[in-house]
Amino acid sequence: MSEVVVDRGLLDHGGLGVDDPGLGVGPIVLVHGLMGRGRTWRRQVPWLRRYGRVFTFDAAFHTGADPHSVAGVTAERDDAEISTERFVADLAEILTWIDLGPAVLIGHSMGALHSWCVAADYPELVSALVVEDMAPDFRGRTTENWTPWFSSWPDRFASPDEAVAMFGPVAGRYFYDAFDDGRLHGDLRTWTAIADEWGRRDFGAQWRRVGVPSLLIEAQAGVTPPGQMRKMASDNDFAAHVLACGAGHLVHDDAPGFYRGAVEAFLSALPGERR
Repeated sequence: MSEVVVDRGLLDHGGLGVDDPGLGVGPIVLVHGLMGRGRTWRRQVPWLRRYGRVFTFDAAFHTGADPHSVAGVTAERDDAEISTERFVADLAEILTWIDLGPAVLIGHSMGALHSWCVAADYPELVSALVVEDMAPDFRGRTTENWTPWFSSWPDRFASPDEAVAMFGPVAGRYFYDAFDDGRLHGDLRTWTAIADEWGRRDFGAQWRRVGVPSLLIEAQAGVTPPGQMRKMASDNDFAAHVLACGAGHLVHDDAPGFYRGAVEAFLSALPGERR
């Protein structure tokens, strides 16, 4: 089945259970990270379709390049809308829109945070979680060093090779997948503001309210503060933790075999999985 645009930037990639909703684990919604996009999951969608009906979407502020921007920086931004609560409400609305029962949320980084907050605040909408390289408490960390790095980016990346040369083979491919013809698909200042919020807040309380099976995948060379993801597992009786040795923040692309094996084992063990 080819992908189908449903609405609100949501893509239905099909998968097990399309004709018989009783099969599989139910809907699977892939929730991208900061500076990612729905289509950055394209390498994971084919095998995930064996377990359920797969959906991707572009979160707010990640929906496409602004042709009038310079290096993705637009003239206007509504700071009042940049909050975790806004993203959580958006994701909950998407799950309600899908209307196929509780969903498995597979989130990377920012998307993982939003996924567990939805599971905490809207438990009826979520059946299970995969949390990839995200922790609840980044307080005290800032994005001050992001500005000079962002300033070095070209207005447009002429080719995937140019993105790889700047970001490396894994992140370069990932970013170029998200770009629109080499142009950034959002506002760099907005993305910085999103991350700045994490440096002021602790989302541990939301995590401890999660009451569904959860797989925590930590990157050995990732971005989470040391020990936090292991503590997340000890703080929640429904969670299991695995470490992707040698992998960077984008575990699903940097260590795809490890990631797939961990996620498939997790999905296969969920109640009602009848492939």
